[in-house]
Amino acid sequence: MTCIEVFAPAKINLALHVTGQRADGYHLLDSLVAFAPVGDVLQLRPAEALSLTLAGPESAGLSPGPDNLALRGAALVAAGQGAAIHLAKHLPVASGIGGGSADAAAAVRGMLALRGTEAPAGLGQDLLALGADLPMCRMNAPLRARGIGEVLEPLSLPPLPALLVNPRLPVATPAIFRALACRSNPPLPEALPVFAGPEPLIDWLAWQRNDLQPAACAVEPAIGAVLDALRQLPGCRLARMSGSGATCFGLFDTEAEALQAAQLLRAARSGWWIAPAVLGDQTQRATPRRQ
Repeated sequence: MTCIEVFAPAKINLALHVTGQRADGYHLLDSLVAFAPVGDVLQLRPAEALSLTLAGPESAGLSPGPDNLALRGAALVAAGQGAAIHLAKHLPVASGIGGGSADAAAAVRGMLALRGTEAPAGLGQDLLALGADLPMCRMNAPLRARGIGEVLEPLSLPPLPALLVNPRLPVATPAIFRALACRSNPPLPEALPVFAGPEPLIDWLAWQRNDLQPAACAVEPAIGAVLDALRQLPGCRLARMSGSGATCFGLFDTEAEALQAAQLLRAARSGWWIAPAVLGDQTQRATPRRQ
């Protein structure tokens, strides 16, 4: 039986500036995004109807019902064809790294591969209606996202050694936006520099922000503890929260430093989700494969 396997990489907001709010309540953003070689895995097989089963270390508490984003993403392009979808969940739920959105985008890629068809016209708008992160997660490569997440500009960024850390506490995005002190902040510079390697990129990122971070730390103080722990690790050049949290990341000059930091932090915080990763372009890995 045909089986399509698709990788759903984590999305990391290296910087996230909240620049305004529309009349309909949606917030305007200016964000620099890269993707990690850490993520969920979906398998799709032909079936009479769409269905979802769950497994994996982070699947507890996640529903396989019709509201699951992976099922809703597959339904966008199913065109009446069914699929049995199995989701191996490795990314923490509600963690600010686009897990559900990545799953939905991967389900779209997998369903199209299963059907042997191209993406239909208007798919971008359909994905945006499911969630602002979905158009980004469809790309899986470094980008700049503006508007509410629909204005995407591909970028060339050097691979960035990092350590991803989550205290295993879900954070509700609406609560973070409600706690924002200011909704009209300066955007990223209009023209972005060309970075020769991770060191100048980290130096530049240190002057940027995640405008959701102060609000998130107030709502969930464990995020501050994660950031403090990252800053104390040898070689950590910058610690910041991704998205609306609670996942944070530390940036390093070399992959070896990030791996060593992961070992140290795992020994001290065995209950946290800890994943070393080189952030960058995951397009090839996220391409559906026939098993």
